Amino acid sequence: MKNSKTLALVEGAIMVALSTVLSFIRVYKLPWGGSITLLSMLPIAVYSIRRGIKAGVGAAFVFSLVQFIQGVTDGLFGWGLTPVMLIACILLDYILAYTVLGFAGIFRNKGAAGKLFGTMFALFLRFACHFGSGVIIWKSFGALWDGFSTDNTYLYSFLYNGSYMLPEMIFTGIGAYILFKIPQTARLLGGTAEKK
Repeated sequence: MKNSKTLALVEGAIMVALSTVLSFIRVYKLPWGGSITLLSMLPIAVYSIRRGIKAGVGAAFVFSLVQFIQGVTDGLFGWGLTPVMLIACILLDYILAYTVLGFAGIFRNKGAAGKLFGTMFALFLRFACHFGSGVIIWKSFGALWDGFSTDNTYLYSFLYNGSYMLPEMIFTGIGAYILFKIPQTARLLGGTAEKK
């Protein structure tokens, strides 16, 4: 029993480390946070599917702390937020937004389709956290890019957060689909690969 807990912790640490490394490989980075990465959320999703939601949320929480530290090095404290806005930003855009990735295992017992749907559901929850942050915290900024601004807080948040989360969701969905189709991965995640 102790060895299986140790193995689960080691697997979690490896997946957090892999997600962290992948998060540094950015295809595109926005000025106020958010970027398209090389499948950085997929290892956390795989861990949640393999070990369950409780373990997945634990690993995702650790990943959220790492992402917060990365956000600090990217200039989070230089964005001009008030102390209340800064705390809300840390909670919504980092701690909560990345911790919900642990819910990827919610449909893990429903075959390959359930694993893929759970992964996409967790990514949608992350988008919802960023969208809420945009509506609540970032509404006062109201400018997306040079030459485009809007007074519609919901549209602003949807466009800004959707501009990196939608491609991130598509890439991660494709990566997950391919990964879950590999017979060895399917067996490792507690199922069998679907036959063509």
